[in-house]
Parts: sequence; structure tokens; C-alpha cells
Amino acid sequence: MSTELIELVEFLHSPQPAIRQIALDNLVGYSQGLYTYIFKNNDYEPIKDLKNLVKSTGSTTIVQALTILVNLCDNQTILEMLASDEDLIEYVANQICNIRQKHADLFCIFLANLAKRDQITAIFKMKFTPPKVPEGVDPKSLEPPAFETGANIMDCLLDCFVRGSDRSFNKYANFDYLAYFFADLSRFKQGRDYFITLRDDGYPITKLLVFTEIESKIRRTGVASTIKNCLFDIPFHEKFIFDESINLLPYILLPLADGSDEIPEDEMFELPDELQFLPAEKKRDSDNTILATYIECLLLLSTTKKIRSYLREKSVYSIIRALHKAVEADEVQEPCERLVQVLMRDDHEDIEDVHKIKEVDEEEYDDDIIEVL
Repeated sequence: MSTELIELVEFLHSPQPAIRQIALDNLVGYSQGLYTYIFKNNDYEPIKDLKNLVKSTGSTTIVQALTILVNLCDNQTILEMLASDEDLIEYVANQICNIRQKHADLFCIFLANLAKRDQITAIFKMKFTPPKVPEGVDPKSLEPPAFETGANIMDCLLDCFVRGSDRSFNKYANFDYLAYFFADLSRFKQGRDYFITLRDDGYPITKLLVFTEIESKIRRTGVASTIKNCLFDIPFHEKFIFDESINLLPYILLPLADGSDEIPEDEMFELPDELQFLPAEKKRDSDNTILATYIECLLLLSTTKKIRSYLREKSVYSIIRALHKAVEADEVQEPCERLVQVLMRDDHEDIEDVHKIKEVDEEEYDDDIIEVL
């Protein structure tokens, strides 16, 4: 079997498209598990072949080549090779922004995996390039590109994420996995700077806040982690909380709150307006990991005395008390108790070790490569 697979993988660089396609058809199933070593053959030549095949025009070829590469990202050497290829990153990002790309979501998964490596920060210097018009097709018959040539590719990706959730931007994609890409990108200082730097249309982070309670768990998870990572920049905390154009606190508290929570009226009126008298059908987030992430966001915000005082004034304790009572999971109870200790104790100075929160490069999902089954 081993010899046969080595022979099969060598067909990926056959000059005959039909032969390459047969090889792909048979190799997808070997991109996970015991036989992935075959893709290291001849100094990783199959990886080079797959990168070329991803750029082909055949729909089946693209899907299968992408699927194999996505799965092979679980191998750290291969992931390093892929993430070091700036041309590949730029191509993948541009394909995501191509409104005619039928496999944009698969490209999003691939980009999210590439973001596990530091080299992904090269994306900040990349620009949007309009897709080539297929040979023999009248350009006037095609929908024009969604972005101007030379536009900042990060801005384009963020726009895809915001506009694409209901498939109105690209009927073939919802761009959910860009949430994981943003989360990993925000582990790096350059990534956090992107999200919290004011631009002509506001702070990029504000475009993500509306997705804290969306139905998609992928989006909710990625957005929560992006917010948390950005909060590691403590000097920006006051802007997050007191700048009305951001107004972060309600977006953190709403996923933690439930319409059935019993909150005394005097405490209710101290809550941010968005949290007062929630309807009975309002439910807190059902995912304990997301709940824990937002509690850790509050712990990070509690680093400075000024914002701790503000959290007390806004009766954050009442939300945490109700959450602690309602959700018995240790991963939620433990950070709730830490936050209560911080909010209830005497205040004299800023806290250096308020959270014992994992550093940004130790996020629970950081090492979880997305695979395609």
C-alpha cells in the first residue's frame, strides 16, 4: 500500500489534467490519519503541487486540493511551509473576496488555519486584486468586483464577514470561519492594532460586536475571542468602555444575561440601558466556553481602578451573580468567583495580576486545526 500511495501522490504533478484529477480523487481520504506522510515525499513536492492545483479553474480540483491542504495543516512542518508562502496567503484572501468564488467558505477555513502562524501578519500589507475574467467570457456579462483594485485586503475580508452572514454578498458562502481567522489574528499586536485603530468608518472592532448573539456558534466563538484578545491592550480599555461609538460593555454582558434572571429593581436600573428589563424570551449564550470568555473579558477590564468602579456602578455584579446561580459548570463558576472577588474587594490601585487569564497565544482553540471531513 505504501509504495502504491507514493506512486499515486507523484501523479499530482502530471502534465495531464485527467491524471491529476484521478490522483486527487483517491488522495483526499489519505489527508488525515496514518498515511499523511506520503505528502512529504520528495522534499514535500506534493505540497507544491497542491498549492498549484488550488489555483486551477476546475471546481472539483479546487475543492479536493483545498480539502487536502486544510487537513494537512495539522502537520506543523507543512503548516509552517504554507503559512510562509505570502503569495499563497494573498491568493487565498483574494479568492475569499471574489464574489464569484463558489468555494469561498473552504478558502476561509484554510486562511483560519494559516493564521496559526506568525507569518499571517504579512496579510496587512496585501491588496485586493480583481479576479481574472474567464477566457471567452464578456466582462460586461459578469457582476463587477465587490472592491476596488488595491483596496486593503483586511478591510475587504472584514467587509465580507459583515455583509456575507446571510449569503447576500456571495450566495455560495456565509464567511463564518473568518471569525476564527480574526481571533487568531488578534493574538498578535499588529492584529489588535488593526481592530482598535480609528479609521474613516470607525473602529473595525465595532463591526464585529453585532455578532455576539448571532445564531452561528462559529461566529459567536470567534468574535468573543477577538474581543478578549483586543482587551490585552490595557491602555485602550477606557476607549472601549467610555467611547459611545464602541460602547463595549453591553455587548459583553448581553450574552451572559437571561430574561428569566431575578434582579432586584434597584440593581436593574443601574445596569446599562440595553440590559434593563430584558424580555422573557432572551436567553444567555448556551455555550459555556463563550460565557467563560466574556467573564474573562470583564476580568481584563477590571485591571484598572477606574473601570472596576464603573463596572460596580453599572451593577455588573448582579449579572454575574445570576449567571453563577444558573450555570453550574466549573469553567463558568470559577471565573465568576474570581470576578466577584475583584469587584468586591477594597480598591487602592490598578491590579497587575487580576485575572490569571491565559496569555493570548494560549487560547484554547489556538492549536485546533480545522479539518474537512
